[in-house]
Amino acid sequence: MNSALPFDDIRDLLANLPPADAQAAARVRTLFDKAEKPHGSLGRIEEVAAWLAAWSGRAPPFVRRPLVALFAGNHGVVHNGIVPGEMSSTVRAVELCAAGGAAINQICIAHDLGLKVFDLALDIPTGDITMEAALSERDCAATMAFGMEAVADGTDLLCLGALGAGNATVAAALLAALFGGRSADWVGASEEDATTARRAEAVDAALAFHGNHLKEPLEALRRVGGREFAAIAGAILAARTQKVPVLIGGRVAFAAAAVLHAASPAALDHCLLAGMPALAAYRQAAASIGLSPLLDLGIDHDEGVGAGLAAGIVKAAALCSSGMAAAVREH
Repeated sequence: MNSALPFDDIRDLLANLPPADAQAAARVRTLFDKAEKPHGSLGRIEEVAAWLAAWSGRAPPFVRRPLVALFAGNHGVVHNGIVPGEMSSTVRAVELCAAGGAAINQICIAHDLGLKVFDLALDIPTGDITMEAALSERDCAATMAFGMEAVADGTDLLCLGALGAGNATVAAALLAALFGGRSADWVGASEEDATTARRAEAVDAALAFHGNHLKEPLEALRRVGGREFAAIAGAILAARTQKVPVLIGGRVAFAAAAVLHAASPAALDHCLLAGMPALAAYRQAAASIGLSPLLDLGIDHDEGVGAGLAAGIVKAAALCSSGMAAAVREH
């Protein structure tokens, strides 16, 4: 980041996003049309294969080095009593992944996915968003740059997720800033649930404190977001420039992606939404920016689970495309 204002480099990237390879997508659609099957009978599998070709530039496409990237961060807002336990739970979640005992570990084994967990200064929580900015502009931009480094070593499908005590509340605050609506709609609070009621109160306090500053997407990211949100946004941008398709799963990754869409409506064209929580506000927000969940399994788990499961479908779509292409050539 060399510009006078750290976010200038991010804005330059957003203003110069590479387009899809329309010819590669068209070749895949033609392959499916020529295959010995009823037209369109594979439904979204055909769409997914064409999407994969469009954003990887390969037709037929393939997935050989998929990666689940989990970004772990801690949030000062947890001091408002919004989560049971302490921020040390994030460290325990990271250790569980390292030991192979998390749900995402099993999904990675099932679908032959790589897994990396990125520790984003867990011993230094972000600012309490109810009374201060989560990050400075410089720190937010630097964390986005760190997230960009996740797209390396030949990764050809990026699956995004997050770890972090309090990050569901932060996601609610960020999405409320971007889309509006009642805080209770984003956290799912009810009068009978004191913890989620406190989460809604924290969201309201954050929105009131930061006010009109939240109208600019990147400013909203650094004020009411967090390190894992910034890192995921950076990873999505880097994937676009390196022709790596992206799967978004969970509240945190969706909120980070929504920031980029608010800054540039084309920023998520190389992304598929793996799944969504059951909350109506999330589903309405996804529909408003043109994202339709690939899976609807009732999953509300941010640790890459939805994206990892969706990766299995993407890999199958790629194999259908290439296998059917080979059969077409033989005839």
